[in-house]
Amino acid sequence: MITLKTKEEIENMHKAGRILASCHKEIAAMIRPGITTGEIDRFVEKFLEQRGATPEQKGYKGYKYATCASVNDVICHGFPGDYALKDGDIVTIDMVVNVDGWLADSAWSYAVGNVSETADKLLRVTKEALYRGIQQAVVGNRIGDVSHAIQTFAEAQGFSVVRDFIGHGIGKQMHEDPQVPHYGPAGRGPRLKEGMVFTIEPMLNVGAYHTMVDPDGWTARTVDGSLSAQYEHTIAITADGPLILTEQDPIS
Repeated sequence: MITLKTKEEIENMHKAGRILASCHKEIAAMIRPGITTGEIDRFVEKFLEQRGATPEQKGYKGYKYATCASVNDVICHGFPGDYALKDGDIVTIDMVVNVDGWLADSAWSYAVGNVSETADKLLRVTKEALYRGIQQAVVGNRIGDVSHAIQTFAEAQGFSVVRDFIGHGIGKQMHEDPQVPHYGPAGRGPRLKEGMVFTIEPMLNVGAYHTMVDPDGWTARTVDGSLSAQYEHTIAITADGPLILTEQDPIS
């Protein structure tokens, strides 16, 4: 069941989103060869604690970390640890922030040092695909219109769209209805209504879209070892258009 949020509830989620966005901006300044994903994770936990927020995924189904850190061929749910980022890597840092029981969710991919032309294009196209999806998130459209905008743009640029992991509703729970695929035909799925809040989080691969999961039960990789990137925002559907609750550089 899709739960519509009030303006007050959306503002509560926006508080979490602002903290999350400011955290990502700090991470962007930290990314460099030599830093470990564990160091980034510890920074995030401390950053949130200092602002009265908590990392929602820590403890979720036994998950031990404040963030997911997914490097190169890891699509999502990578464990932070001792891995030191190398020049040419790409890394996605994903987090869910809880402020007074309300959640916001955002993943961002970062280039480490000098990356290849292919990696640079993957990052640019994945981010653009996210915003093309957001443009379709208006009252009266359907979820499929968001999905179709992402898939057609990504595939036209030569990349594949991951099927096994999709966007989702969010509020007081990390995963709510509706489900938000990043592929599929336009005009399908639930119609968008004012008060809906969900994530859009396309994951694009250089190679095939298929995935495999490591024995740890969490780390999802590309089956062919190709690079993967992800960008994610939490958005609210409003009468004035989509409101990005995790925008890092808001206009106002």
